[in-house]
Amino acid sequence: MTDISPSAARHSVRLDLWLWAARFFKTRAVAKQAIETGKVDVGGQRAKPARAVRIGDCVRVVRGDEIFEIVVAGLSDMRGPASTARTMYSEPEASRVAREARMAELRAARAGYQAPEQKPDKRARRLIRALGDIDAI
Repeated sequence: MTDISPSAARHSVRLDLWLWAARFFKTRAVAKQAIETGKVDVGGQRAKPARAVRIGDCVRVVRGDEIFEIVVAGLSDMRGPASTARTMYSEPEASRVAREARMAELRAARAGYQAPEQKPDKRARRLIRALGDIDAI
């Protein structure tokens, strides 16, 4: 009987398991839900959680406001430290620049809004209603 570890003998890993091991999602259940709701594609096609991922596959992951377009560089079915997980994929420079630009744009958009410290008083409510009526004129 040979002494081969299960992950070393594999040429592919389930997509939900790989996303969890590569630390894109905190739990495997969340990874499965993201796949089922269409937030993950492999090779430009919508995938199922049990789809086999191989080295060289292009995976697009939408996580919140971030969109990752990555290439699978390593396979593992066990979650390890973040430094190891980072070696399981590579992100093209164009994708990284586009993702960072989008995140900077979203941060700048959020920085302009200042939430009020308290509820509007009677006078402020009247002004708000009057501003709303400007469009009706």
